Amino acid sequence: MADMEYSPLFETKRAKGRVFYKLFSLSLFVGICFIWVFRVSHIPRESEAGKWGWIGLFFSELWFGLYWLLRHPFRWNPLFREPFRQTLSQRYEKVLPKVDIFVCTADPGIEPPVMVINTVLSLMAYDYPPHKLSVYLSDDAASDITFYALLEASIFAKQWLPFCRNLKVDPTSPAAYFKTIHSSTHLNAHANELLTIKEIAKG
Repeated sequence: MADMEYSPLFETKRAKGRVFYKLFSLSLFVGICFIWVFRVSHIPRESEAGKWGWIGLFFSELWFGLYWLLRHPFRWNPLFREPFRQTLSQRYEKVLPKVDIFVCTADPGIEPPVMVINTVLSLMAYDYPPHKLSVYLSDDAASDITFYALLEASIFAKQWLPFCRNLKVDPTSPAAYFKTIHSSTHLNAHANELLTIKEIAKG
């Protein structure tokens, strides 16, 4: 219960550049005040034309200024909250619902099997309780290429999924991951494991 009370679900960050935004807001407020002063100091006389136009402009500018003042407090100190996905999974693992994900494909020419299989592997490697996550591949074309690609992927998944969970891999798509990572950026303790995964992927 102690972990449930003190484990934060999200991180709160303040927006950058608040000083410049406050200076910009102050300049807008000064400009609005000048417009009001100008309107009040240039009230048309009874004999002058454009009286109704002046009234319309004055109330429009007054409403614009009040609208800006009412909305401004919500932008004065903006905050951004980013959830901790790992914390959510750990805290609510027992109450998380079961999820079924369907990946649909219809034409191996337009949707290459490599792309489809990368999508399936990426979904299977989600940070979600494995016994509550089911991924299905629906192939309307009944392509033999897609079928055999899925068989090969089932062998590769036995190595890829533990690799993703142990090292918190992101992105979880093999194709995207190997484009953005190199073995030299990994710790020496995981270099051999990464090379093994690469060899299996090439095979």
